[in-house]
Amino acid sequence: MTSDELEYRRARVADAADLADVWLRSFTAALPTVRRAHGDDEVRDWFTHVVVPKCETWMAVAEGSAVGLLVLDGAELEQLYLEPSWRGRGIGDRFVELAKRQRPDGLGLWTFQVNEPARRFYERHGFVAVRHTDGRRNEEREPDVRYCWQPHGEAAEGDRLVSPTPWPTA
Repeated sequence: MTSDELEYRRARVADAADLADVWLRSFTAALPTVRRAHGDDEVRDWFTHVVVPKCETWMAVAEGSAVGLLVLDGAELEQLYLEPSWRGRGIGDRFVELAKRQRPDGLGLWTFQVNEPARRFYERHGFVAVRHTDGRRNEEREPDVRYCWQPHGEAAEGDRLVSPTPWPTA
């Protein structure tokens, strides 16, 4: 099955647990050296009570199950995670195209510096690194990098700092 044969749609709250499980498996596979700041149940709760109902959440579906997710929050590309066995099939490319269509005035995102595959992916899609940090601002305390994309190859102006999607407090 190719990325063109998948269903791409907005997520519903009923999809939250499936999406959280994709996030958990993807994070573990892609970032084995990065300490997760929240346990599995907290991640599932966050998807159910914050991510899906409060953000623009898209999903790629194959045979009734989520195989990828894209989360947009304002001008931020907050999350882009793929089921590990589905990487390299063009799903991420489709999600970035969708994000750019949804946010034609530009996008910003953060990724961990150690995540070289993600950095190459975003750079291939026209995102430019505009800031590197020591990780003090993120919950994982992992050095990260800020990327911005501007339409028509315009230079990114500074880095638009937007608060990340908060974890639920209750």
